[in-house]
Amino acid sequence: MSIEQFTIFGSKYRSGSYILLIHLSSSLHLAFGRFQQGKLLPVSAGDYLYIGSALGGGKRGAPLARRLIRHASRSAKKDPHLIRTSIMTLFSEDTCTEQSNPPEKKLRWHIDYLLDLQEAQIDHIVIIRSPLKLEQMLSELLEPLPETSLVASRLGAQDTRNSTHLLRITNQERILELLRKKIPGMIAT
Repeated sequence: MSIEQFTIFGSKYRSGSYILLIHLSSSLHLAFGRFQQGKLLPVSAGDYLYIGSALGGGKRGAPLARRLIRHASRSAKKDPHLIRTSIMTLFSEDTCTEQSNPPEKKLRWHIDYLLDLQEAQIDHIVIIRSPLKLEQMLSELLEPLPETSLVASRLGAQDTRNSTHLLRITNQERILELLRKKIPGMIAT
């Protein structure tokens, strides 16, 4: 497992928020499920980030581990993302046996449609082990940066009014540097 695959904040919670850093190897047009009534959107080759959370809603187990393993899996017996094995190792104490061989993945969330493509690869995950709802704050921090741009307003964030959870990025290192500075203050309690 390469430590460079993860940036981790917090430790005692099995739930939390995360940011997936994704590389798309070729440009394409993609329908993100029923988003914008299934309209095909242009998605350029390059780097993206996706902001998500797995807070568990009171469920037992390890919602953060389950969600990240799910994101790193693909449907229809397609090869998983290369980072999946490292996620399994990272969360080995949190995971249970059904997570190593999850049931057939059904495309449910907007991000599933991008992550299901072989051209998309999760390169790095920022993991924030915290019970706090941080998606909106992370989106508000990242959206206005000159290194980010919208794919489509509210994409991946249908449950919010003014944000998006999928952004195109031009400088991954700058984004990670900013997150390393800002996230500790967001989760300090």
